[in-house]
Amino acid sequence: MSFLQPGHILVGDFWPEPVRVLTVQALGNLTKIEAVGIRLQPPQFYPRILSTEDLTRVRVEAEAGRDLKGNAEAFFLAMEAHRIRYAYQFDPLFAVNVSQVDPLPHQIEAIYHYILQNPRIRFLLADDPGAGKTIMTGLLLKELKYRGLVRRTLIVVPGHLKDQWLREMKERFGETFTFVDRSMMHATWGRNVWRDQSQVVTSMDFAKQDDVMLALGDVHWDLIVVDEAHKMAAYRYGERITKTERYRFGETLSRISHFMLFLTATPHRGDPENFRLFLDLLEPGLFANTDMLAESVQQRDNPLFLRRLKEDLRDFDGRPLFPPRHVYTKTYRLGEDEKRLYNAVTEYVEKSYNKALAADKRNVAFALLI
Repeated sequence: MSFLQPGHILVGDFWPEPVRVLTVQALGNLTKIEAVGIRLQPPQFYPRILSTEDLTRVRVEAEAGRDLKGNAEAFFLAMEAHRIRYAYQFDPLFAVNVSQVDPLPHQIEAIYHYILQNPRIRFLLADDPGAGKTIMTGLLLKELKYRGLVRRTLIVVPGHLKDQWLREMKERFGETFTFVDRSMMHATWGRNVWRDQSQVVTSMDFAKQDDVMLALGDVHWDLIVVDEAHKMAAYRYGERITKTERYRFGETLSRISHFMLFLTATPHRGDPENFRLFLDLLEPGLFANTDMLAESVQQRDNPLFLRRLKEDLRDFDGRPLFPPRHVYTKTYRLGEDEKRLYNAVTEYVEKSYNKALAADKRNVAFALLI
C-alpha cells in the first residue's frame, strides 16, 4: 500500500479511534502498520498487520503535512487574539501601553504594586485631589479585562461627573459605557437594563432609590467602581448603628460584585468607627473593632486602602507635582464699615439659607454657604 505514508490519519474497524500512522512496512501480501491514537487519553499505540482485503476497509481521513491553503487573515487574527490574551504576562505595564495616557509614578505604583497584588480586589484608593484617580481606574479596568477577569463593569458616580467619566473612559482607554438613568429604564420597560448592558455609568442618588436598587440587586458585576465613595456613611451611637440610604446602597453593591474599587479624597471624617463601617463595605468584618484598624494603619500593612498626600506625589525625575502647602491663620481687625457689611451679609444668608432648605432648593443653599 504505497499510498499509505507516515502522518496519515486512518479510520477503520481495526482501531477504536482515528489513528496517526507512524510507520508502514510491506510484508509480502501483508502490510504492517504502527499507529498512535489521536482522540483517547492517554494516547494508545496500535501495531496491526493487515491483509490487502483489510486495507480496502480502511479510510484515509487526512493527508500528511499541510497544504497551507487556509485563510491567512483568519489565522493572523486568531494569533493576534492569543497574543493579546497573554501579553500581560510579558509586558508588566500592558494597560499603560495600550491606552492614551502618560501615567505618573504614583499611578503605576498604585495599580501594579498595590491593587493588582490582591487576588480578590476590594480596595479603597484615597489619594488627594489631583492624583488622577480616574486614570488609575481606567488602567485597572484594562488590566483586568485583558486578563479575562472582568467583562461586566458598573461605575457609580455623582450625577455631575457622569459626562467626565464617560468621556475619559472613551478617549483615554477606548472603553464605551452606557449611562443609565430613569429615562433609560423607561425606554427598556419590561427588561432589566442592568442585565442588558455590560459597561454602565450611573448616578449614586439615582441608583439608591428602592425600585432601581431592587432591579440592580438581581444582577452580578465583575467590577464595581464608586467615585466619591465616602458619601456611603454609617454611624454608631452606643450599640445602635445608623445607616444612611447611600450606605445601604453600598451594602447592595458589595453583595453583587466580585471586584470593588472605592475612590475618595476624604475617606476619614475624624470618626474611627465611621471609617471602620465604611471599610466594612469592602470586606465585611475584616476589622472587628477600631483598635485593630488603628494598629493596621500604624504598621502600614492594611490590604484595603492606599492614601497619598499631594506632598508625596512626584514625577519621574523626583520633582514634586504640586507646590508645597503652608497653612497658617492670618489675624486682622474689621473696620466699622466692614463690620456692618459682614453682619448684614450674615443675616441675609441665615434667613435665605433657611428659606432655601424649606423650599428644598439645595443648590441655592450650597451657594449661600459659599
